[in-house]
Amino acid sequence: MRRRRSDDLESFKLDTDRQDAIGMSLLVAVQDALDIALHMASDEGWGVAASYADSFGMLASNGVIDPALAAALANLATLRNRLAHGYGTVDMERIWVSLPNGLAALDAFSAAIAARIEAD
Repeated sequence: MRRRRSDDLESFKLDTDRQDAIGMSLLVAVQDALDIALHMASDEGWGVAASYADSFGMLASNGVIDPALAAALANLATLRNRLAHGYGTVDMERIWVSLPNGLAALDAFSAAIAARIEAD
């Protein structure tokens, strides 16, 4: 996604193929993170999250990730829902703007999960 994100918003808005590629990649990456969070909560017996966004809060409340990261990932879960279910129109400007911080959050999530697995 980093490679596909154009340097300027206007060229991104004009390139529907790039928008589709990034949208699908983002949807899959966030869904993978959600699946990991939900499986970890289930395996640890922490219960069932009320929503996808809450699954990251559950990890934070159990010390797997910090609350700020959980909040950033919850925002990505909301964006994932828009992509997956097409609530109205998907705001491509929001995706373009959110992508750098969103990818950083996914990187931090991956590192936290890897650390947790290595510690077990």
